[in-house]
Amino acid sequence: MPKSSATARARKIKLILFDVDGVLTDGKIWIFPAPSGAQQSVLEKSAQHGGQGGFGLHSTSLIEAKGFHAHDGTAISLARLAGIKTGIITKRISETVALRARDLKIDHVYQGIQDKASVFTQILEKDGITAAEAAFVGDDVIDLPAMRKCGLAIAVKNARPEVKAEAHWATSHAGGDGAARDAVEYILKAQGKWKQAVEEYISERS
Repeated sequence: MPKSSATARARKIKLILFDVDGVLTDGKIWIFPAPSGAQQSVLEKSAQHGGQGGFGLHSTSLIEAKGFHAHDGTAISLARLAGIKTGIITKRISETVALRARDLKIDHVYQGIQDKASVFTQILEKDGITAAEAAFVGDDVIDLPAMRKCGLAIAVKNARPEVKAEAHWATSHAGGDGAARDAVEYILKAQGKWKQAVEEYISERS
């Protein structure tokens, strides 16, 4: 993919989709003892995968936790103020992710997804936009099918070499350390919306 056209691609973006582990987080998965019943919704979702590995914990005594960066949370708010929708598509199922997504008012939340390209297409149809108007931020090979379909494929700094090789642009920060902020800032600056979004964000909180 030619990287010289990344800025031109960014100008068209109306939707930014993110992987979670390794993109919105540093990729580490923390497992802690949980209060009884705390994981019930996760249990029900993970059970749908018939015990396949990698989709999330299927336990009544353990809970999966993740760490999110505040800069990335601000980025989601800035994107919304600039009229750009956001979403996540992740293979694992975690109540922590659901909570963070609700907190940030993320438009599209898909957990337990192995075929990310198909869900990517569903989201486009739902929003009535073209692939050229969507960006996908990924870090590992499971993200490649969706990245190959989108208008702007972004690799985080800590992405695997195969992902960086096919990305149009790469962030200067690693996943969980401001990578999502890099992606949003790059797109908003390409569209000339950055300064206004920042001022609106500050005004909302003053």
